[in-house]
Amino acid sequence: MTSLADLRSAFLAFFADRDHAVVPSSPLVPRNDPTLLFTNAGMVQFKNVFTGAEKRPYTKATSVQKCVRAGGKHNDLDNVGYTARHHTFFEMLGNFSFGDYFKEQAITFAWDFVTKTIDLPKDKLFVTVYPKDEEARGLWKKISGLSDDRIIGHESNLWAMGPVGPCGYCSEIFIDQGPSLWGGPPGSPEEDGDRFLEFWNLVFMQFEQVDENTRVELPRPSIDTGMGLERIAAILQGVTNNYDTDLFRHLIAASVEFSGARGNTDEIRASHRVIADHLRAASFLIAEGVLPSNEGRGYVLRRIMRRAMRHAHLIGSKDPLMYRLVPALVAEMGEAYPELPRGQALIVETLKLEESRFRETLARGLKLLDEATTTLGKGDTLDGETAFKLYDTYGFPLDLTQDALKARHIGVDVTGFTDAMNRQRAEARKAWAGSGEAATDTQWFALQDEFGKTEFLGYDTEEAEGTVLAILKDGERITSAKTGDTVLILTNQTPFYGESGGQVGDHGTVASPKAAGTVIDTEKKLGALHVHVVEVTKGEIAVGDSLDLKVDGERRRATRANHSATHLLQAALKRVLGPHVAQKGSLVGPEHLRFDFSHPKPVTAEELARVEDMVNAVIRQNSDVATRLMPTEQAISSGAMALFGEKYGDEVRVLTMGVDGDKPYSVELCGGTHVHRLGDIGLFTILSESAVASGVRRIEALTSEGARRYLAHQSELAREAAAALKTSPAELPARVAQLADERRRLERELTEARKALALAGPAQGGAESDVKEVGGLKLVARVVEGVSPKDLKGLADEAKTKIGSGVVAFVAVSDGKASIVVGVTDDLTKKVSAVDLVRTGAEALGGKGGGGRPDMAQAGGPDGTKAAAALAAIEAKLAAG
Repeated sequence: MTSLADLRSAFLAFFADRDHAVVPSSPLVPRNDPTLLFTNAGMVQFKNVFTGAEKRPYTKATSVQKCVRAGGKHNDLDNVGYTARHHTFFEMLGNFSFGDYFKEQAITFAWDFVTKTIDLPKDKLFVTVYPKDEEARGLWKKISGLSDDRIIGHESNLWAMGPVGPCGYCSEIFIDQGPSLWGGPPGSPEEDGDRFLEFWNLVFMQFEQVDENTRVELPRPSIDTGMGLERIAAILQGVTNNYDTDLFRHLIAASVEFSGARGNTDEIRASHRVIADHLRAASFLIAEGVLPSNEGRGYVLRRIMRRAMRHAHLIGSKDPLMYRLVPALVAEMGEAYPELPRGQALIVETLKLEESRFRETLARGLKLLDEATTTLGKGDTLDGETAFKLYDTYGFPLDLTQDALKARHIGVDVTGFTDAMNRQRAEARKAWAGSGEAATDTQWFALQDEFGKTEFLGYDTEEAEGTVLAILKDGERITSAKTGDTVLILTNQTPFYGESGGQVGDHGTVASPKAAGTVIDTEKKLGALHVHVVEVTKGEIAVGDSLDLKVDGERRRATRANHSATHLLQAALKRVLGPHVAQKGSLVGPEHLRFDFSHPKPVTAEELARVEDMVNAVIRQNSDVATRLMPTEQAISSGAMALFGEKYGDEVRVLTMGVDGDKPYSVELCGGTHVHRLGDIGLFTILSESAVASGVRRIEALTSEGARRYLAHQSELAREAAAALKTSPAELPARVAQLADERRRLERELTEARKALALAGPAQGGAESDVKEVGGLKLVARVVEGVSPKDLKGLADEAKTKIGSGVVAFVAVSDGKASIVVGVTDDLTKKVSAVDLVRTGAEALGGKGGGGRPDMAQAGGPDGTKAAAALAAIEAKLAAG
């Protein structure tokens, strides 16, 4: 039992047999500690359990925690590869008690595991305790039988979570690795040597530091231990350097094979160690969704990657190297950490892309750097302006410039570099101020300069902690917000997505031990700051507070499904309608999706059905949605579609969904949140297709539960309609068509009957005769009922036929308004104009105009009560000749 895999299993099994809950490793990006860049110890995921803020269904736990120390105050980056035990990524074995057991059992467990399970020789072991912790000293003596000279008091054995909060004494276990290594036991002048190696630290949390001068006993003392897996593996494998353990030997062998760099010089050995270590850190971070960028965690990842890539360059690797080592890493650690094989394709692609780009940057930057430093010698300093130009224009980072000049003992003017950076920011702010954007947003530039970009965690989580950096109310910064206030809150990191790219902002809650609030929206400022719009519902939220940030998960899941469906919809439209389809806008929310696109004519029902079928077919593939980071120009030139109206930086997230033969179904640039697997979309159904503007169409659609509910409602309506018509849902279309035909027949018959009735009815004014003689001409003038305006002309034609020669005039009244028609037989049109007569009638009805031909004209008027007056006016005009 000497391999790292065996040790993981043995440690967890040991504590599981002692009733500890086996808890999986938490992510490398902390969800519950906004003060940390990365998870750097096993206790991080249990911080709120130790403080009492969180309750879990167990009081004892054990874990193997993946950790990264490569940024912030816990930064081992520069030492990696040159010492025996420094790593950017490492694994921490730990056991924890949350008020259950304390010192005696913790010491017993540790001693039993060390001496019975992994059989370390007792005569090689030492322990340290805090000098005042006589209890721990006595327990070690009783349980282990170690002599007094092997239980050493040491002032460093005092642990604290922070300036205030839980703290306590600790006890470390050491092993003597033998006289071949320099060094002395703990507490001796030579204690910094490698001979006596500390490998397990037991922390006894028994106090709470209330303030600088006050420390009180905790009501429920707890235990937190940590043992480095790489260290204990080295001890058991009989090596004094972690890089000589089985896992690293295999990774280094792969690095040697693929690079061709063989040799035993210190420089080559160090480079292979850097590559192997940084491969682990980079791969695990990428697997968790961290992608290289120029800020925050992404920047630390890029530094790790580029440091390894520079060492690949130093050992003469002619082609990108790191991505070729990923299979070896997956073979070693994939079983223990399934996120590695699951994310292997993304890891490989990200490493390959970054190293290809870096090699271009390195070659260009080193050439320019050589030109800029030809006159500089040992002890000189490169000016900050030149260093900034290398960074800003050619993508050569400051730390790489410093590293490249270190061998020549040339420094870099960091202050000058920073000044140049600040001047560029000021110019950017000035250019923005004249771009027509709202002047009220100027405050966000100051906040971005002060705090940097918000670290967005929402691609992988819906809950996290964030530190309040700023609070704004009515455009002004304030220090706190109380119950009833609606404010804008900026935190250092957040799982909340700020509205952008057509996707709405997240809703949810914020909370702390003294306050609570509802997030009613999340906005994105300057493309960099995620700002929470918060209604404070309890207590007071102040700058500096830590807040539990919780996204409305159901709303987020619905939004993700709609957003991913929008990508599939665009791809389907291009296939069905043609490559001219381009996005012209979108709105993605939890309730539905809206997609505007270029197309010159309405989309037919058959085309819509094909689009809907295509999207659902891809959803049923249930394949993973792949995400990678690419240079914007490269992404677009390779075929990735850009979102309409979106502004992109130098690098973009590229989403790949589904397959179509041997090609991806959809490849788009997008910074929004999406489903992890296409099956999470569930179902896609189109609600409507309509025109938005000339050449622009709009589709509205539903997915997931919204689509299911909509279709279920439609089905229920169909059942109700079928029941009302006494038929089955399957026969409903035929039955409706039959009823429609029957209705049209009845309407025709009714129209004919009304016309016949109108012609057979009494004459206008109650005269017995239907035909009058006016001005020597026959006149039929009548107010008719039940005849629609569109049937008046037909009625006039029939009346003209009946009288043979003469004039006919009919008025129909509906909803208080009147329609009038006048017909003149063909033999009289040179003498009498139907248009003139109908205009006379229209004027009497309160209308104007009227039009038609000399033999038939029609008009209308707003006052139906004047129908008889209109006919009388026509009669008078005829009489006057």
